[in-house]
Amino acid sequence: MKIIEYEDKYLEDVKDLLVELEEYIVSIDKDNLDQVHPEYREKMAILDLEEVKNNNGKCYIAVDNDKAIGLIMGCIFPYDEYDYLDYKRPKRGKITELIVSKNVRSKGIGNMLISKMEDYFKSLGCEYILVDVFAYNDNAIKFYDKNGYHSRMYTNIKKI
Repeated sequence: MKIIEYEDKYLEDVKDLLVELEEYIVSIDKDNLDQVHPEYREKMAILDLEEVKNNNGKCYIAVDNDKAIGLIMGCIFPYDEYDYLDYKRPKRGKITELIVSKNVRSKGIGNMLISKMEDYFKSLGCEYILVDVFAYNDNAIKFYDKNGYHSRMYTNIKKI
């Protein structure tokens, strides 16, 4: 197994990984708001990879036997013109996707992927890394906690 920068020949594997994650999110969504739209598989990977390309980002994939079995995407998004009013604006990267196929979880692949992305962000002078985690994804929350991440903001929801 090796971690490499994304190559187009792995696009179908990336699509499969994104669908696997979204299907999992749908299965744990207590609000029943998430879905896997019929166009998700064909469009989401392209959108994510374009976001990476346009925002000084990277996509790394874990490859085993010439198949992508995990991925991480991250970007360095710009601040908007008014963020300085209430925020110090340290340079920060954002992990936008982290997926390890369910068949190979708990083998350290997620740790290798996150380490690779952290190294990339550090190399560009980032001081912080952000990641949004679905509130019902207890496994992801534990993973990030174990890797030194903590909650800074919460989004609350109420059905009316």
